[in-house]
Amino acid sequence: MTPPRTQQIPVVVLAGFLGSGKTTLLNHLLRNRAGTRIGVIVNDFGSIEIDAMTVAGQVGSTVSLGNGCLCCAVDASELDTFLETLTRPSTRLGLIVIEASGLAEPQELVRMLLASENPHILYGGLVEVVDAAEFDGVRERHPEIDRHLAVADLVVLNKTDRVAEAEQERLRAAVVELSAPAAVISAVHGRIDPELLFDPALRPDADEKTRQLTFEDLLREEAGDGHDDHAGHLHAAYESVDFTSDVPLDPRRFIAFLDSRPEGLYRIKGFADFGAGDRDNRYALHAVGRFLRFVPQPWARGEQRLTQLVLIGAGIDAEALRAGLTACRAEPGPETPDTETERAMWGVFRYVQQEPEPEDVRQEPEPEDVREEAAAEA
Repeated sequence: MTPPRTQQIPVVVLAGFLGSGKTTLLNHLLRNRAGTRIGVIVNDFGSIEIDAMTVAGQVGSTVSLGNGCLCCAVDASELDTFLETLTRPSTRLGLIVIEASGLAEPQELVRMLLASENPHILYGGLVEVVDAAEFDGVRERHPEIDRHLAVADLVVLNKTDRVAEAEQERLRAAVVELSAPAAVISAVHGRIDPELLFDPALRPDADEKTRQLTFEDLLREEAGDGHDDHAGHLHAAYESVDFTSDVPLDPRRFIAFLDSRPEGLYRIKGFADFGAGDRDNRYALHAVGRFLRFVPQPWARGEQRLTQLVLIGAGIDAEALRAGLTACRAEPGPETPDTETERAMWGVFRYVQQEPEPEDVRQEPEPEDVREEAAAEA
């Protein structure tokens, strides 16, 4: 089985009712992108404030945010068209964020993404932002919020500085009940750790050894150490669990573990070794919420064969997760797959994505798109 030839770009849907703090959270991501180029799709017709740039909500427009990031304002029906533009190699994006309208049905955007035939994107999760101070009122006016929370992969309980500690606990319990098994984290001013959503790129950008100072750089210089007083402890809102094994995993046990992963476990990334199940490939794993995908990748010559995973969530039991993964290790067996092992691997193959088309047959940018991309580099 041949692995994909291009790295796929995660697409995150950012949702929440009007005033919940979606744009504030988005601004925070753009400020703290750590070298990752971000594409923003605004699913709204109104004007929306993004720091250092006001993006007029005109369908079909694409503008640069001045830091290597791009922003589009689109009609949901044209989502695939803009995803095709943003996933072209020349954009070099590492993340795409779709900011849903404050009155949008986020599950419809998620359904469109999962049904998309664009092989260059990967579902990055539905992030629902909730205003802690106004939650009860919003729920009374918009009972559909219960449905939105039920399909979320990550819930950000925002503006927690505006409610008392006891009230925070009550709100958190209510949100957890409505959104289980999603991870729920508390935030102030939309400040969450960007690593919840994407893996930061190495900085400076590999092909920008000398480059213009960006908006992000100026903010970091002002902060001195690269973090403001609030952002310095963002990691406290979630937990990260590492697991490494030099013993291959039993595919049936590992799939059972993934199918029953606990509440609050938001994201899993890394590589799995299935031993005799597939001697030629390791399997890159991408899981967000209930979404799961494997990508087979050939082992490099002489590469040590390890399973290496990182699990990220809120309110998770680290020791229980490690114990569960340890129990997934395979028993000693034959070097070649037997019938039972081959059958077990079908559980993995169910989650293997189709191979993206080769780079050399992808559509070249139209002249207008070239101008937009050139503007993004300016």
